[in-house]
Amino acid sequence: MSERTSYAPGTPCWVDLSTPDLEGAERFYGELFGWEIPELPDSAEMGGYRRARKAGKDVAGAMPLMQEGQPPAWNTHISVDDADAIARAIQENGGTMIAEPMAVSEYGRLAVFTDPEGAFFGIWEPQVFAGAELVNEPGTLAWNELSTRDPEAAKKFYGAVFGWTFEDLQFEGMGSYVNVLRDGELVGGMLNIAERGVPAEVPAHWQVYFAVEDTDATVELAKQKGGEVVVSPFDVPAGRLAILSDPFGAGFAVIVFSEDSAQANA
Repeated sequence: MSERTSYAPGTPCWVDLSTPDLEGAERFYGELFGWEIPELPDSAEMGGYRRARKAGKDVAGAMPLMQEGQPPAWNTHISVDDADAIARAIQENGGTMIAEPMAVSEYGRLAVFTDPEGAFFGIWEPQVFAGAELVNEPGTLAWNELSTRDPEAAKKFYGAVFGWTFEDLQFEGMGSYVNVLRDGELVGGMLNIAERGVPAEVPAHWQVYFAVEDTDATVELAKQKGGEVVVSPFDVPAGRLAILSDPFGAGFAVIVFSEDSAQANA
């Protein structure tokens, strides 16, 4: 099992769901991934926030929508060692602060931003809670990927803020892809959605991937439980993936990694 107790600064460490229906989300993701998303003793004081658990481990968060007009979405959070310093760096490099650094009980400190292209992301300065306790197993977080129309601008921004470096890849018949590295370790990816012909109304965003045992079977189950297929299952060098949305409109991806990719993510 890929259990985690810490994340190096600059590594995506946690994802959470903003949804209009927490009970409905618990049913959907419980049936899809085997999660439990119970109300916690401190949920009320934290605005209704819950933590999804699988195999007794925290794997993701879920919370109600916080303001009118907020779209349902999965959100990526990046571990940092100093939320205030990173918040300054984000703004100095063209990002916009949505929520300034704040304490989340004794768990850590959180802040929320958009990058220069408008993609939302959070930063997390851990105290007693580092992030996802189980990853890269079926039903858990497996990959975080920036969907952008300007990869070069994104490289400049995230490189300056988090110290990331980038590996440009080309795949015959499939176009380009960018691996994101921190201190030589693979921590995420970047996809040029303009190159893929994604409609202009789709904004830049961080895509969240969950590992599954069978991509096609997961897609069929999601459809049965009220989800929608955004992109049907297809093969890429990393494995077999599909993009879905839950019954309330939050998008996410599922993937079965190839053997080589699974070893790289372990």
